[in-house]
Amino acid sequence: MNTIDTFHFVFRSLTAHRLRTILSASGIAIGIAAVILLTSIGEGVQRFVLSEFTQFGTNIVTITPGKVSTHGGSLGAIGSARLLTIEDAIALKHSRYTQYTNASVMGNAEIRTQGRSRRVTVYGQGPDFSRAFNMQVGIGQFLPDDDPRNPRAYVVLGSKAHTELFGGDNPLGAILQVGGSRFRVIGVMASKGQILDFDLDDTVFIPTMRALEVFNREGLMEINIAYQPGAPVEAVVDDIKRVLVARHGREDFTVIPQQQMLSTMSTVLNVLKFAVAALGGISLLVGAVGMVTLMHIAVAERVAEIGLLTALGATRTRIRILFLMESTALSTLGGLAGLMIGAGVAWLLKLLVSNLPVNIPWDYVLGALALSVLIGLAAGVIPAMRAAKLNPVDALRTE
Repeated sequence: MNTIDTFHFVFRSLTAHRLRTILSASGIAIGIAAVILLTSIGEGVQRFVLSEFTQFGTNIVTITPGKVSTHGGSLGAIGSARLLTIEDAIALKHSRYTQYTNASVMGNAEIRTQGRSRRVTVYGQGPDFSRAFNMQVGIGQFLPDDDPRNPRAYVVLGSKAHTELFGGDNPLGAILQVGGSRFRVIGVMASKGQILDFDLDDTVFIPTMRALEVFNREGLMEINIAYQPGAPVEAVVDDIKRVLVARHGREDFTVIPQQQMLSTMSTVLNVLKFAVAALGGISLLVGAVGMVTLMHIAVAERVAEIGLLTALGATRTRIRILFLMESTALSTLGGLAGLMIGAGVAWLLKLLVSNLPVNIPWDYVLGALALSVLIGLAAGVIPAMRAAKLNPVDALRTE
C-alpha cells in the first residue's frame, strides 16, 4: 500500500460513514467556533477600552492627594497631610519635562439660563485642559490663560448642554448661572460622545478656582501633567516628585502615569481574554472526548476490514498510520468548519450590533486550529494501536 492508496483509503473511510464523520467533526467545529467567537469579543473589548482611554493622549501623568502604597487608584484626600493646591499646579509648570499642566475639580451642579435649568457635571479646569487632553472647541474659545488664582468668571459648554439650554441659538456672551455663581459663556466644545457610558457632552467647564468656590472645596481632586513626547516616564515622575516634595516636605501624594494604568489594564484584559478562550476550550475538550469514543467504535466496527488489510500485506505501522490520518483529517475538517462558522458569526455580530466590539485575534485562531490537529492525533493514537495489534486470523473470523 503506497502513499496514494493510503490517502484514497482514508478518503473512502470518511465518505463511507458520513454520519459518523459529521458527528466527529461537528464536536471539534463547535469547540473551535466557540473559541474564536469568545476571543473575538474579548479582543474587541480590549481594543475598545484601550482606545477609549488613549484618545486623550498617552503622555499624561495624574497626581492625586494622599499617598497609597498598594496597587490601584488613589483614595483621594483620605490620609493626606496636605491637599493639592493651585500653587502646586503652578509650581509643576516649571518641571523640566512639563508641556501642559491642568488643575482639576469635578462635581454636579444645577445650571440655569433663560428660564431653563439642567443638572450636569461641572468641571473646574485650567486653560491648558483642551490641549493636554486633545479636546476640540466647536464655537468660540476655551478658558483663557488668566491668573489661575483669580480667573474671570467664564464658562464653556459641552455640546449637549448647549443644545439643551440654547437649542440652535449662538450662546456666546450669554449669562449662565452655575450653582450660586454667574458665568459668561465664551465657547462650546465639539461633540466628544460617551466614554465608557459617561457623557462628556452633557457638561460645562469653568476655571478651577471658581469651581472650588462653587463646590466649597479647599483642595484639588487631581493635577494632570502632559509631558513632552519621548521623555522617559521614570524621569518625568521623579521630577514631579522632586517639585512637590520640596513644597510639601514629604511625599504625601500619588503619581500615576497613564502608561502604567494602560499597562495594568491591558494585563487584566489579556487575562480575561484568556479566561473566555479557556471557556471555549471546554467545548473543544468535549469534542475531543467524542472523537476518541467514535474512533474506538470505528475500530470495533471494522475489525474484519483491518484483518483483510493485514492479510493483504499491510504492516502494523501502516494500519496505525491509516487510523491516525483518519482522526487527524476529521479534526482538521472540524477545525476548518469551526473557523468558518466562528469567523462568520463574529463578522455578522460586528455588522448587526454596532456597539459590540468584535475583532478576531488570529493568534488564538491559529492556536485553536493547531490544537484541533493535535486532538485528532491524540484521539487516534489508542484506537490506531488497538487496530494494529489485532490478529489478522481472528479479525477475519469476525466477518
